[in-house]
Amino acid sequence: MAFSPLDPAVPDCRPPLATPSRPRHALPAGACDTHCHVFGPADVFPYAEGRSYTPPDAPYARMAALHAHLGVQRAVVVQANCHGNDHAALLDALAQSQGRYRGVALLGADATAASVRQLHDGGVRGARFNFVPHLGGAPDPAVFDHVIGLIAPLGWHVCVHLDGAMLPELLPRLRALPVPFVVDHMGRIKAADGLDAPAFRALLALERVPQAWVKVSGIDRIASGKRPFAEGIPFVRALVDALPERTLWGTDWPHPNVAGDMPDDGELADAFFLACPDAETRRQVLVDNPARLYGFL
Repeated sequence: MAFSPLDPAVPDCRPPLATPSRPRHALPAGACDTHCHVFGPADVFPYAEGRSYTPPDAPYARMAALHAHLGVQRAVVVQANCHGNDHAALLDALAQSQGRYRGVALLGADATAASVRQLHDGGVRGARFNFVPHLGGAPDPAVFDHVIGLIAPLGWHVCVHLDGAMLPELLPRLRALPVPFVVDHMGRIKAADGLDAPAFRALLALERVPQAWVKVSGIDRIASGKRPFAEGIPFVRALVDALPERTLWGTDWPHPNVAGDMPDDGELADAFFLACPDAETRRQVLVDNPARLYGFL
């Protein structure tokens, strides 16, 4: 049974900006937003029982309109905690995109080879695990291993959503995986701690781990919370410089559970241009890298 979208027992999160700015710089053809979410609509795709937040509806049509506004032609829709393991909204979005979008799933102990194959046929290419406390903390190791066993034969990757301080402890386990792994949102490091902070140095050290990728998404989550989040730009630049062939960019639209200013997605695109002024490297991050990892044609 699903909760009502207005269930008072579950905290709400704010909606994204209704009118984001248009980027000042044109994105290259084939640019990909590798981290966004689709929410509901709740009357068609109810939110999950036991979820930790209730989002405002952010359906496929609104997401596609944002991408057209930004000049984004491809995207990766990441299954959100509020929909749990019910991927109906995600699969509907991928089908409507007609091959322009890929997906990342949330899988649990009940996942089977047949259910994972169904997701694969629908355009899913990765599985995400939340390690952050506000989304339930670290997964059961047995469930983690079960899911890895199911996705490895299909060539999927793993997304890990963690706090940067966790990375040194988790890295030996991640390095032993038979699949690539992607660290979401720059490991949620804190810009205020500086470029030499141990957590960020551990993230930069992933340049020596061939199966490791990093998303330079969530710049607002590592910064002070005040637009345009300029203090996050040196961290994006450092990661692009360290892992140019394994860095991915994403908006994180519609920005669930943002504590500070609601991001302007046009400003987020402009921030990436400031962090990555070289056109060839920008194309690599925005086009070539996601095409390789997610299998875009």
